[in-house]
Amino acid sequence: MKLTVQHQESNSRGELLLRTFFGGFYILLPHGLAMIFPSIWAAILGFLAFWVVLFTGSYPKGWFEYQVKLMKWSLRINARFLNLVDGYPAFGKDGTDDKTNIEVDYPEELSRGTLLLRAFFGIFYCYLPHGFLLFFKAIWIAIQGFIAFWVVLFTGTFPESFHESIVGYFRWTTRLSLYMGNMTDVYPPFNGKE
Repeated sequence: MKLTVQHQESNSRGELLLRTFFGGFYILLPHGLAMIFPSIWAAILGFLAFWVVLFTGSYPKGWFEYQVKLMKWSLRINARFLNLVDGYPAFGKDGTDDKTNIEVDYPEELSRGTLLLRAFFGIFYCYLPHGFLLFFKAIWIAIQGFIAFWVVLFTGTFPESFHESIVGYFRWTTRLSLYMGNMTDVYPPFNGKE
């Protein structure tokens, strides 16, 4: 899996203020409403994919691509809302963006044993340890986002180390979602490095 969010040389202070004070209304609300039915469909496909993988050992390719496109849409929204990049996120799972990207290799074959292990014990060996660490990482990300707001407001540039840290958080959570969503058999590392 490869997840990238372009670090801009300069950020718009006007967009920063607009997103900070009104982003919930003009970004999150319309995109959230537009994502309701695609997200419900993604959940249904995820449930059905469990059974398909259990009986065939492979994730249906069209369903896999649908899930990845929904992840790309979500990344576009989050990258804008957290002030990582400027511009308005494109709507829809087929929307394009030159500042964010997720690439996930399609697995030709998935392990049925790993599938069952995740189903019965995934909460213990995956969600609990990752969730514990991600909780503290999320707190650190919130602090970095707050500091970065002021840095961008006064300098016009998002701190590169903060940018990489926040993008690393996205990578970590995306890998966890891919693994627990039965889209890969590769256990996610406990970091957000490329």
